[in-house]
Amino acid sequence: MKTKHLLAAMALLFLSVTGMAQNREIYTNPAFSTLAKEHKTLAILPFQATIGLRPNQMKAMTPERMKEMEKNEGLAVQSALQTYFLKEQGKDDFTVSFQDANTTNALLLKNNITAENIKTFTPAELSKVLGVDGVIMGTFTTDKPMSDGASLALGLAVGFYGATNSGKTTINIYDGSTGDLLWKYEKSLARGLGSDTSTIITTIMRKASRQFPYSKIKS
Repeated sequence: MKTKHLLAAMALLFLSVTGMAQNREIYTNPAFSTLAKEHKTLAILPFQATIGLRPNQMKAMTPERMKEMEKNEGLAVQSALQTYFLKEQGKDDFTVSFQDANTTNALLLKNNITAENIKTFTPAELSKVLGVDGVIMGTFTTDKPMSDGASLALGLAVGFYGATNSGKTTINIYDGSTGDLLWKYEKSLARGLGSDTSTIITTIMRKASRQFPYSKIKS
């Protein structure tokens, strides 16, 4: 019996470790140290957010309201990342600084770069417009709105609030000169990560902190 229990425990441990590996993927460009050697400032772009609502919730949503809700969610991720980086930067943990999100968004607007057409610009072009050495951008997918603004919009529309059950976020960092992908972090969302955008972003970034390429503290 003890042997069976031991084998069962080992099997559960294996599945747990495998699941963790599947839920988090990190890629660092082998040439990162060369490409990012002179980097001093990065800009965080609004994320492309996708909120997958249930069919009955979608019935009460107009395309315009849905578009606005996803835009707010993307801005919330941008803000959450900036807050995280600023807090850690205060500890002198990074080799680069981060452009203020308000400045980033103002420059995008000034150059007629919107959520609708930003995909038509390369990372190198965006970096040039923003005057930075690289850009941080990505996607945020969830089955429920996470930011206060998006949750309120959905709550008013269909009378629904709640924490996320599933989803995924992808954070990419691109070199401003070459446009090359320098770092990519994919993480599946789960209830244990938090119930709002800021908490989720802080939690997943802390999990990747020792593998963040601009961190002074490496594993």
